[in-house]
Amino acid sequence: MRSLPRRRPAAPVRDGDMLAALDLGSNSFHMVVAQRVLGQLRVVDRLRETVRMAEGLDGVGGMSPDVLQRALDCLSRFGQRIADIPPQHIRAVATNTVRQLRAPESFLLPAESALGHAIEVISGREEARLVYLGVAHAQPPREDQQRLVIDIGGGSTECIIGRGFVPLERESLQAGCIASTRRFFPNGRLSKKKWKDALTEITAEFQQFAAVYRSLGWDEAIGSSGTNKAIGEICTAMKLTKGAITAEALPQLRERLLQAERIEDIDLPGLSADRRPIIAGGVLVLEAVFTALGLQRLQVSKAALREGVLYDLLGRGGADDPREVSVHALMQRYGIDAAQAARVEATALQLFDQVAKEWKLGADDRLMLSRAARLHEIGLAIAHSSYHVHGAYILENSDIAGFSQQEQRVLAALVRCHRRNVPKTVFEPIPDRLLAGARQCAALLRLAVVLNRSQQTQDIPGLRLRAEGERLTLALDKRWLQARPLLRADLEGELTGMPGLGITLKLTVN
Repeated sequence: MRSLPRRRPAAPVRDGDMLAALDLGSNSFHMVVAQRVLGQLRVVDRLRETVRMAEGLDGVGGMSPDVLQRALDCLSRFGQRIADIPPQHIRAVATNTVRQLRAPESFLLPAESALGHAIEVISGREEARLVYLGVAHAQPPREDQQRLVIDIGGGSTECIIGRGFVPLERESLQAGCIASTRRFFPNGRLSKKKWKDALTEITAEFQQFAAVYRSLGWDEAIGSSGTNKAIGEICTAMKLTKGAITAEALPQLRERLLQAERIEDIDLPGLSADRRPIIAGGVLVLEAVFTALGLQRLQVSKAALREGVLYDLLGRGGADDPREVSVHALMQRYGIDAAQAARVEATALQLFDQVAKEWKLGADDRLMLSRAARLHEIGLAIAHSSYHVHGAYILENSDIAGFSQQEQRVLAALVRCHRRNVPKTVFEPIPDRLLAGARQCAALLRLAVVLNRSQQTQDIPGLRLRAEGERLTLALDKRWLQARPLLRADLEGELTGMPGLGITLKLTVN
């Protein structure tokens, strides 16, 4: 299997740099390659292949071998295109279909090998954030107006209300063009009764948040991704509209579609053969959205998730990194002691810098440790008892903007392991490529927390940490340590606690 390139330290994107964003959707795989020119992104290449990943789901979290191979072949071709782009300027995200897999690694391991790059699995709400970011950048800037964005994918539909580049409300529902076609027309037969029953069911799902969205309101509604684009083209070909989708056009399109008794017989002007097998589910979902939200008109945008990933990539690792904004928001929401978090963070990063070369830890590992240090006490908002367990649960199960599911699991594991025993299963959900760094950063966080237990404000004199393989040697000033018998007892406790991470610790004085 192809080994993945190690990420180099994050650096600002400069003029002339190439970037690539990949969207591994439930229907199609997309890739967009762009170059930064005079501070703007200029698209230099686009690739799209119909993979229909959602068709491979077997209902119990598995994927058919033929669909898996189809996906891997596509990723291999994509990998050839981005082979010369620096890894830190590439981001590949997987969405609904991979989220539904019982064992995502069964797809991710061969997929990352085929692509030659790491693949992040993102939550539905994170997908919604990135979709909105892509659409917002493609529209004229209007800070005083709110937008509703509807993105119908193969496996899910995202609905977002935002202002400027900031999403205000994000929802993701398990209703996409492929999923809905398979769910409501499994044998390929169409009928008005089936359509009516399906429409009622899907509309009810959108009604869960329709009242909130209507109360917020919007000045314009925009549809993104292939389904909305295809429906807009059909409406234009039927001379119902001029590219947009309207409440008057949709019923006429639906009636024309239902003239066919079977999906393979659907005959709509402007409909490609590639889109025919899944258009029924797409129109069904869109009609439900119009009904639930009372939409009258939906413009169609050429931008979608892939453009959002591209623009998000510009800010990652810098001051505009959405993950930093999320960490700050979590600290405020859960009332984390910012001064203590800063002390633990400073010590953790001091230790990190002393062993990073020996352990081959990179910039992404340092950022993860920094964030875990700031959030390690988040569980105290629930209870002091087992607060590290509560904190891990919050971080793994919350929708945290900017983080992939894999990143959240690493963050949760670090917080879970920063005190007490280390469960044997805590690192099982973490991909192999992140496993060594996660264990090592967990050890560094444990030491930083112990060293700052007294919450003192002075620097720790003589603090030195040396790594030799999986062995750590911690050196402290002798007189300073002798004056702190409780700290010495805590550190000696770590001599038996560290092996749970596969790491041994030796304590010395100087």
